[in-house]
Amino acid sequence: MSQTAVADFGLIGLAVMGQNLILNGADKGFTVAAFNRTVSKVDRFLENEAKGKSIIGAHSIEEFVSLLKRPRRIVLLVKAGPAVDAFIEALVPHLEKGDIIVDGGNSHYPDTTRRCQELEKKGILFVGSGVSGGEEGARNGPSLMPGGNPAAWPHIKNIFQSLAAKAGDNEPCCDWVGQDGAGHYVKMVHNGIEYGDMQLICETYDMMTRGLGLSEAEVADIFDTWNKGKLDSYLIEITRDVLRYVADDGKPIVQKVLDSAGQKGTGKWTAENALEMGMPVTLISEAVFSRCLSSLKAERVRASEKLNGPKIEFSGDKKQFIDDLEEALYASKIISYAQGFMLMREAAKEYGWELNNAGIALMWRGGCIIRSVFLKDITEAFREDPKLESILFHPFFKNAIDKAQAGWRRVVAQAAMWGIPIPAISTGLAFYDGYRCPKLPASLLQAQRDYFGAHTFRILPEQATPKFPAGADIHVNWTGRGGDVSSSNYQA
Repeated sequence: MSQTAVADFGLIGLAVMGQNLILNGADKGFTVAAFNRTVSKVDRFLENEAKGKSIIGAHSIEEFVSLLKRPRRIVLLVKAGPAVDAFIEALVPHLEKGDIIVDGGNSHYPDTTRRCQELEKKGILFVGSGVSGGEEGARNGPSLMPGGNPAAWPHIKNIFQSLAAKAGDNEPCCDWVGQDGAGHYVKMVHNGIEYGDMQLICETYDMMTRGLGLSEAEVADIFDTWNKGKLDSYLIEITRDVLRYVADDGKPIVQKVLDSAGQKGTGKWTAENALEMGMPVTLISEAVFSRCLSSLKAERVRASEKLNGPKIEFSGDKKQFIDDLEEALYASKIISYAQGFMLMREAAKEYGWELNNAGIALMWRGGCIIRSVFLKDITEAFREDPKLESILFHPFFKNAIDKAQAGWRRVVAQAAMWGIPIPAISTGLAFYDGYRCPKLPASLLQAQRDYFGAHTFRILPEQATPKFPAGADIHVNWTGRGGDVSSSNYQA
């Protein structure tokens, strides 16, 4: 081994996340090699934040690779898309069989699957790892969700679990997720759930301020109280802090922020994948659509001048309604996570992955944006029953929904009477009612489809007759004017 090969791992990409992850690694006792396409960033980093630490800078790909112990472990923290492929292409000629490339960006999971398979043919082990926690998480301990070529895991396990946040009895918020794009898939669902959590909190805030007439300071105090109980979470905590932040004129800064939300696409990917899988991940989808609606700011302003709604007034028990809001937020949060795990269950079947649901919930307990005390209960539920079909079937969550249900329904009803949109909270309740319904009006829908398109339908086994046998694809000549030929695609 070359005398210069002293780094335990290397990282390419010295934006905020990359720098902080390198500093995290140095704090944990690793020697880390750093490289950036703009080489001057390497020198600035070494002269400032990295000064005096076990961090080595490189000024070329060749030098960077030469600094790494074998098997070489390289983490890419660059913009998802072509930049990842460009760095892989630049690295491969300098690597040897068994070397490892880790993509820690927000890559789309099909790209990770492709890269994993392409590099395996060249003897290079590829890992796509979700990294969550933002700047603070990267520095002090993020949630890490690695997946890809399983042969890489024994060589990166110690590093990754050392860098990761810790939860419970010092358990690392990092474990192997699965092969191919499984790590980035789980990160995608994580981000979708993050969209849902944020939208639920915003709807609750709207109900308190517009509906009950509370000030931001009063709402912040309520969130502070909630953060000491079952809603204890990072997002509730930061919401409290945001609402308390006052501008130079004494007004809450949140009142001054343009109400047009952006997105980077990962929530949209979750919604798109849910549609592809035929899974009713309605809450995350509504959170994405809510951001889309918010972006129509000018059009909404024009609509507000033309379209009428009810007058907002409240004459009930304000304290009781605040308690109802807490229950509605909690119950909707349960639904969002239930839907997310249902989607991952279907993906595991579709892509042949063995996903450890308890491990995934544990990975999200610390370091990441959606970290909360709530995830401890999900972890325990899947540890008790790894094949649990839905968290809604576990006694803890069933009892929680039972307790929250009355308040949840009152909130949705009141929102409709006020004309305040709460799409995520209300779709959570609609999903719950649909999920627990043994017979849906899709029977009429199927009959309609057969009427206009001869798409056929099937008969309930207990309703079968000689003319309408169970299991058969049936077409009816509804008007007497149509033919007997049916569509060949029952699912069309």
